[in-house]
Amino acid sequence: MSMILFACVVRVRDGLPLSASTDFHLDQDYLECRKRLKALSSLLTQYPDRGTAQERDLSIHFHSSGDIACMGICTSSYPAVMVFCFLEELHWEFIASYDATSVGLASRPYAFLEFDNVIQKVKNRFNYTNCAQTKFNLEKIKEELRLQPPALVTLDDVELRNGMVNGHVELHVESAPAQRMQPVSALGILSLVLNIMCGALNLIRGVHLAEYSFQEDHKGIGNVIAFLLPFVACFVLCYLYLFYSSARKIKVFVLFVTVCLCNIYLYGLRNIWQILFHIGVASLSSHQILTRQVVEKQPDFGV
Repeated sequence: MSMILFACVVRVRDGLPLSASTDFHLDQDYLECRKRLKALSSLLTQYPDRGTAQERDLSIHFHSSGDIACMGICTSSYPAVMVFCFLEELHWEFIASYDATSVGLASRPYAFLEFDNVIQKVKNRFNYTNCAQTKFNLEKIKEELRLQPPALVTLDDVELRNGMVNGHVELHVESAPAQRMQPVSALGILSLVLNIMCGALNLIRGVHLAEYSFQEDHKGIGNVIAFLLPFVACFVLCYLYLFYSSARKIKVFVLFVTVCLCNIYLYGLRNIWQILFHIGVASLSSHQILTRQVVEKQPDFGV
């Protein structure tokens, strides 16, 4: 049966849902479509006033004007001109009930919950009557759609853009912002403290040796580099432990090998116990980075 299944009013600038129809559908495609609609609602400023997105047997339509946008989910067979007529009528009903100031000051989702009854009433009228009273609007909107067809939105692109805007959807370019790490452990804090200490020791020795080398012995440049590289590696290891980064294993391996080779190169300026201490700290840090797992965000089916 061709019909409108869901409708909502959102604030354009940030996608805050202001009101929505109360519908209970357990169909998985419908629930997935609600998720896509939520993602799309936060990106309306990037699209024209009217747009359509296809999701299997369902379609998402939106009409934005001024501070608000009306969005709806309907079966794909439902005529587009009817959907946009429905959304425009919702828009006029909403702006007749609430002023722009109250919309702009809204700070919580569904701040205009009482408008749900209006949405449901208009939705039922479009689903179950011939809408003769809206015939003039139908002709008007049909002409508008002919002159300026609604934008065709790709839902996969919506998810990608929504990730770049909000920082919590996995991207193909860099997946770090999409990930939340497990809580820091006591052993992890110890590895951070030891890494900072080793990095500071390397920096102090490197700077002191650099002053001497540049003044008297330019042959000691290799030793200076061998101190400064582990200094950088120590602080990058701290970063990798605290924040998720793609290709963690490769980065940790390169940093660990750098610390080991530089300390072996410094044998003579450091005794065996000092070298083993620095390598041990790097080993502990590498182990903590690789064992600290990512916590996946739970899916949100609400709008």
